[in-house]
Amino acid sequence: MTTPLIEIVASTLHSCIEAEKGGAGRIELCAALDTAGVTPSLGLFLEVKKHVKIPVFVMIRPREGDFIYSDTEIKVMEAEIALFKQHGADGFVFGCLTKEGNVDVALTSRLVEQCEPLPVTFHRAFDLTPDLFEALEDVIESGCTRILTSGGMNTINPASAAMIQELAEEAEDRIIIMPGGGVTKEKMSYLQYDILFEYHHSARQQIQSPHSSDLFEMNYKETVAERVALIGS
Repeated sequence: MTTPLIEIVASTLHSCIEAEKGGAGRIELCAALDTAGVTPSLGLFLEVKKHVKIPVFVMIRPREGDFIYSDTEIKVMEAEIALFKQHGADGFVFGCLTKEGNVDVALTSRLVEQCEPLPVTFHRAFDLTPDLFEALEDVIESGCTRILTSGGMNTINPASAAMIQELAEEAEDRIIIMPGGGVTKEKMSYLQYDILFEYHHSARQQIQSPHSSDLFEMNYKETVAERVALIGS
């Protein structure tokens, strides 16, 4: 049986180091993970590349909120792709939708072309589309390497796992389908299909701060190596 590749989404240097220590095969680097992620700083990326050897994919998302981008936002995305590519990114992660909620094939294709020859993951904006099978064909047409999906649902469960299997069967060898969205060791049992080889998770736990405040949240979350290893076992 093929050993699954575990991709860890991380927003700190510590989490990236823990991801590699726990056996992750790839990192998706972003900032503001609790808002579904935005583009990380170049400084963070450069430090991560100094400390880990596994591939680091960079999220390209200029703001939180929806995935419909203005001309000015697209210029920022293009500039960020060029910058991270220049500094050694191993791949990119983004997702672009139209006002109707479908995959924006033209924009996605344009950005994918700028990322070449590096691979691109179309992220969970995919799960917002009205027809996942139509979206699958659109993402394939756009030239992406893989799709991150929870099967159109908020989290992985038996129903969403069944949808992910259907998508993977429909995709065949044209694109990689990577389950993500609350993947845990327990939920991996829903996803043990011989057509799924990559899984996406944060493997985080809450860190209790010694400080408390009524103004700001002091506690935070970090990836833990033991949780990464548990998912991959």
